[in-house]
Amino acid sequence: MSRVGVKPISLPEKVSVKNDAGNVIVEGPKGKLSFSLPTGISLSSEENKITISRSVESDRVQRALHGTARAIINNMITGVSKGFEKSLEIQGVGFRAAVKGSDLDLSLGRSHPLLHPIPAGLTVTVSDNTKIKVEGIDKQLVGQFAAEVRGYYPPEPYKGKGVRYAGEHVRRKEGKSVGK
Repeated sequence: MSRVGVKPISLPEKVSVKNDAGNVIVEGPKGKLSFSLPTGISLSSEENKITISRSVESDRVQRALHGTARAIINNMITGVSKGFEKSLEIQGVGFRAAVKGSDLDLSLGRSHPLLHPIPAGLTVTVSDNTKIKVEGIDKQLVGQFAAEVRGYYPPEPYKGKGVRYAGEHVRRKEGKSVGK
């Protein structure tokens, strides 16, 4: 029995969910998202609650997708009502970022600037040249963009230079010690 899949999802105000033959469309004040339900997974709504159910209890694949489908739909509802946000910090001498048109321009100690394209549906703002804020309604898209930017120069353990998530603790290592 899926512990996540059986939990009902409560709908906030101004959010509507439509089910068109397995294609779920969620609309809210911040935008519109859609998701195709896997085969064997169904959605039913009553008043302000949505429940996700599966047709067969013994199928291992359906059991796995039951909780996943519920979590995705719940994230869609949260996204169109509140939105998602990831914050990144850049540490290092001469490291900086700027938004240029539809690209994020990163100067991370390489011989050339890194231009990372900003996908449609995301809002990226840079403050103090070192703080990057990624906002959007799609949780997967926000997280993927932040992970790709962090992947250019993950924080290194000796000096702590690199791109890190806000509040991320980087375990520091001691450098070489000169012993006799």
